[in-house]
Amino acid sequence: MPTTTPNELTKRPSFLGAASCIGFLCFMMFAQIFILGEDWVTHISLIFAIVVCAIIALLSGFTWHDIQKGILYGCEIAMLPMLILMMVGVLVASWIASGTIPSLVYYGLQLINPAYFLFTAVIVCSIASLVTGSSWTTAATFGVAFMGIGNGLEIPAAMTAGAVISGAIFGDKISPVSDSTNLAAGVAEADLFDHIRSMFYTTGPALIISAALFFFIGMGFNSGGVDTSKTDSLLQGIQENYSVGLATFLPPLVVLVLAYRRVSALAVMVIGSLVGAVMAVAGQGVEIGEMMNYMNYGYVSETGIASVDSLLSRGGLQEMMWTISLGFIGLSLGGLLEKTRMLEVLLEKMGKLVSNSRGLITTHILASLATNLFSASQYIAIIIPGRMLVPAYRKLKILPSVCSRTCEDSATVTSPLVPWGLGGAYYMGVLDVSAWDYMGWTFLALITPVIAVLYAMFNLFIWREGERDDVNTYRQQEVQPN
Repeated sequence: MPTTTPNELTKRPSFLGAASCIGFLCFMMFAQIFILGEDWVTHISLIFAIVVCAIIALLSGFTWHDIQKGILYGCEIAMLPMLILMMVGVLVASWIASGTIPSLVYYGLQLINPAYFLFTAVIVCSIASLVTGSSWTTAATFGVAFMGIGNGLEIPAAMTAGAVISGAIFGDKISPVSDSTNLAAGVAEADLFDHIRSMFYTTGPALIISAALFFFIGMGFNSGGVDTSKTDSLLQGIQENYSVGLATFLPPLVVLVLAYRRVSALAVMVIGSLVGAVMAVAGQGVEIGEMMNYMNYGYVSETGIASVDSLLSRGGLQEMMWTISLGFIGLSLGGLLEKTRMLEVLLEKMGKLVSNSRGLITTHILASLATNLFSASQYIAIIIPGRMLVPAYRKLKILPSVCSRTCEDSATVTSPLVPWGLGGAYYMGVLDVSAWDYMGWTFLALITPVIAVLYAMFNLFIWREGERDDVNTYRQQEVQPN
């Protein structure tokens, strides 16, 4: 990792300069969403913010070498998570081609019981997102089917959407193949599986409470007939075009075993992808060249059944490049802010707020919520507050896995609640329900930050160095040889 020279320690931006960088970033995000109406140009807004921060750093006495060093520092932090994200795209494509994801859809939809519809929606979507690592994929597949069935049961669409999203975002926090999970671990410099273990302490209770609430709410609904035509179409299409069966669950089983044995996350993704590819060639009759194209560009379903083709045409390395480039640019900005000491200056002004674990985690949650509102992106809400507060976690000797968990407890889960954000816009489009309507029913998104704050207030599960056997600690990173 880059080191700081004694000469660099004498350079220091003013509070006004540091605050101007954050203020400009907030302005750019606000202007992008509310003035220009462009939701998908976050990369360019970040680049403009990097330019402004670089100018302020130059005016504060830093050289271009210092600025470039900070940018490369951020990129170095991003490298491993971004490599993992590349393999996530490859893995999803190979799992579709191997019949793994089609089998999950096939068996999952058959678990639907009208008497416990909302509860079933939460559980099935949780399992799907845990395996696939994608809340968006889960919403576009199981979610669409559940919305149709809920309509037949005469259950309010907002309730169904809340159940689907509550289950779907669970995977974005727990699955080792989730982009946000890998990004949060990278931002906080935590080991991926330490991060996942840590998140169970907040997301686990939140999921249990959410499922229980939907169970009791769902008991109040009853319908004599259920329109399952969409589900039947999916089941028939999958059964006629894929070899479904328990054997197709081998790839996720391999991933779970390797993850349990704490094998490197990158190696897990590579092995899981290769196992899926071998099964696709051997069990589904996919040609080797065709399989390589799927892994690069994404799987393309050509069954002729619109619902099946829409559900299963996804994945591929190239599909991940939007998120990967955003991660590199966002962490470049974070590295620049950190190495030019702008974060340090801001944190000194926040000293009283982050001087103990209670204030630090509460501040982190509020900062991430605010960033979600301003930036309209959960990725930015993970990256900016996370990198800004890493030094405070380091100073208090709190483990990186607590920092990474807080990134997700505040940024990932609340993304669907922002109507003008990427998450909110996506769910509204896919499920055809306004975010303002489903907001109150998305229990997991509402409960998780509350649990995180309660843990902070009562100092529960806020581990410090030596209290848990995490692979990564900030102390280890400080003493690593160059």
